[in-house]
Amino acid sequence: MTSSPSSVPRLVVAAPASGSGKTTVATGLMAALTARGLAVSPHKVGPDYIDPGYHALATGRVGRNLDAYLCGPELVGPLFAHGARGCDVAVVEGVMGLYDGAAGEGELASTAQVAKLLRAPVVLVVDASSQSRSVAALVHGFASFDPEVRVAGVILNKVASDRHEELLREALDSVGVPVFGVLRRAPQVDTPSRHLGLVPVAERRTDAVAAVAAMAAQVSGGCDLDALMALARGAGALSCAAWDAAEALASSPPAPLPVPSPGAAAPSPPLRPERHRPRTPSSSSGRGYPQDLRVAVAGGAAFTFSYAEHTELLTAAGAEVVPFDPLRDEQLPDGTSGLVIGGGFPEVYAGELSANAPLREAVAALADSGAPVAAECAGLLYLCRELDGLPMCGVLDASARMSERLTLGYRDAVALGDSALAAAGERMRGHEFHRTVVEPGSGAAPAWGVRAPRRRVEGFVQRGVHASYLHTHWASAPGVARRFVERCRTS
Repeated sequence: MTSSPSSVPRLVVAAPASGSGKTTVATGLMAALTARGLAVSPHKVGPDYIDPGYHALATGRVGRNLDAYLCGPELVGPLFAHGARGCDVAVVEGVMGLYDGAAGEGELASTAQVAKLLRAPVVLVVDASSQSRSVAALVHGFASFDPEVRVAGVILNKVASDRHEELLREALDSVGVPVFGVLRRAPQVDTPSRHLGLVPVAERRTDAVAAVAAMAAQVSGGCDLDALMALARGAGALSCAAWDAAEALASSPPAPLPVPSPGAAAPSPPLRPERHRPRTPSSSSGRGYPQDLRVAVAGGAAFTFSYAEHTELLTAAGAEVVPFDPLRDEQLPDGTSGLVIGGGFPEVYAGELSANAPLREAVAALADSGAPVAAECAGLLYLCRELDGLPMCGVLDASARMSERLTLGYRDAVALGDSALAAAGERMRGHEFHRTVVEPGSGAAPAWGVRAPRRRVEGFVQRGVHASYLHTHWASAPGVARRFVERCRTS
């Protein structure tokens, strides 16, 4: 029998620092528990898109993010309960070190904060490769730093030998910290990385399946799964209700759509008449929103960054969401009324994207028709005139190129004008994560004004297009999805 979302067993897999092995342990634990026949709910603290792909491969369920900065602490519990509905256990992978969060914001968006919000015990993954007795001081410090965070035990990673394990266990026993597992060095579970972290599952699915299987075998062989399940069952009950896309839309005040001024030129006729042909509603969201229009969402290996809640909100707002692959599909889905192009790695696939001229032309035609187009980061690059000298869609009079500099961090932003996503003055929080540069960095009508780390304007708004480097989480502002769908109806 599965547990209700408020009482589902759960634990958080954290670490003292990045690179300790928490992704290996968390993913392996998810896969090992799934192999036992349990329904496992996978979660990731922070804005990361790549780890949830491995979590989904391990569990067969959508990987969900829990980000207290992008969504606010008040949504962490409801979004967790939404993802964990109908599951036997939930495993939450942390971000960076246990107490690391948004810069200059204390505990905000840290794994520790999420663990407290979820009333979940923490298992600390420690890279023990270069220490023995010192591990006790390290773990004791993390366990005592915040008494509200329950560091319940450790999993020792990269242990060299039986003697090394013996020394580590003796040290931890002296401070009363349980050891839930010991993992030896295992190159076969390593996953390749490049300029923005791990290579996404969509780009290496066969190898990723093998890597996840190796992680599961290592965790099963080196960890006490029964003890970890018993620990998860000791998590405190949550009093919050599960997040629901339709309810979130119903309780979100609608933002007004821009009204043309008297005498303003009428929108130009659509260049793809089939986009507006009458369609028989194929289904209903169940909350009174007939799904009578299509929103195409870019996917495939080049565009792997998306939050599941975006699709759920678009569906609840009345859209039929249809995925397509810009590397393979030469046309947008029939009947496309709006387009969402999220993040990913177009710089890796610039040649293939450029070679697909029919789709580039179709995207440009859709944008020219005034239809809403929402593009984030990789989507921004795809809409540019060129990327690393190769032709892209040409929707924006800007060029993009790879850079040596990593741009990374949370951002506070305000909409500088009305667009298909936001009304002028609307505030949102976002996240930047890229090694590219777009020149110019903003258009005549910028998308956002950003306050930190320096004040600047960013992105492009032109007709129905909203293109920006900022990744946003629409669960924090459900009206974005409603506004986008309404713009699809009226464009």
